[in-house]
Amino acid sequence: TMALPVFMFAGGAIGNLIAIIVLSVSRQERKSSAFYTLVCGLAVTDLLGTCMASPITIANYLDQSVLKDQHVCNFLSFLLLFFSLSGLSIICAMAAERYLAICCPYTYKRWGVDRRFAQTFLLFVYISHIFFCCLPVMGMVKSELQESKTWCFIDWRTDEPVAAAYTLLYGLVSLLVILGTILLNLLVCGALLLMRQRTVQRPVTRASVRERWRALSSAAETQMIAVLLMTSVVVLACSTPLVIQVFANHFKLTHERDADLAAIRIASVNPILDPWIYILLRRSLFRRLLGLSRRGGRSSRCSGAQTSVFVFPELPTDGHVLTHLVFNANVITQLPAPVK
Repeated sequence: TMALPVFMFAGGAIGNLIAIIVLSVSRQERKSSAFYTLVCGLAVTDLLGTCMASPITIANYLDQSVLKDQHVCNFLSFLLLFFSLSGLSIICAMAAERYLAICCPYTYKRWGVDRRFAQTFLLFVYISHIFFCCLPVMGMVKSELQESKTWCFIDWRTDEPVAAAYTLLYGLVSLLVILGTILLNLLVCGALLLMRQRTVQRPVTRASVRERWRALSSAAETQMIAVLLMTSVVVLACSTPLVIQVFANHFKLTHERDADLAAIRIASVNPILDPWIYILLRRSLFRRLLGLSRRGGRSSRCSGAQTSVFVFPELPTDGHVLTHLVFNANVITQLPAPVK
């Protein structure tokens, strides 16, 4: 029914508009960071993808001759290719930015990874992906109306060598970006857990505890990690089925119309879910949630922990993993650049 594409169009457009507004009214130091520039770029990409692809789908539900026009079919196929790969590339760039900031702080400072750097990277992603996804329109592979008659995509079952090579290349590029995102996220989480372990094992003094507790009052770094991980899970979960179907159809492992349609619908859900991660994990809300978790931990601690608080009143004893990670991330990202 037409209710589904209409609902998805409204959900994606409204959600991403709210997310862009939330990001635009944030503090200047956050807006100038590379990470939140990439987050805003992902929200804008999702908004453009929703506003450009959904009206064509809705028009086809009203008049099924719309996608029979080869030019419209080619354009919709380009949009699906471009925005799917662009979303994966931007989320991979967000993971790479956090990896450099936490694991390679000197390189992060030396390269000058800031808002301008992120904007340049976004421009490079758009230009390179437009060229790559325009190759089917240039005649490398034909775009065709799929069996459900509601969407167009490249002919991913063709035996023509050039067309089959492009389909395989698109799947390999998408797969490499997915694997790179997973690897970078694992490295970031592993580095933070390792730094936490080293911090806990250090000898505790009254001065060090006071400085540590002051650093823990800021949840900026922890919020970035939370936004990164949750966005990565959503983007990868929504994009992976389509990539799997690219390989399945290329190697003719299956020929199920329902599986292809389900994969593209799951990919279309991604722009609807992404913005609510930025909206729900606003810094003010994140601080409140983190504060509630700390108070909950303090209220449930045992009597032995109460003795340690009496001796060192500044010592955080809730054992919350996220609070300990903030200090490590703040310190490691603020190291001075090496002297040339």
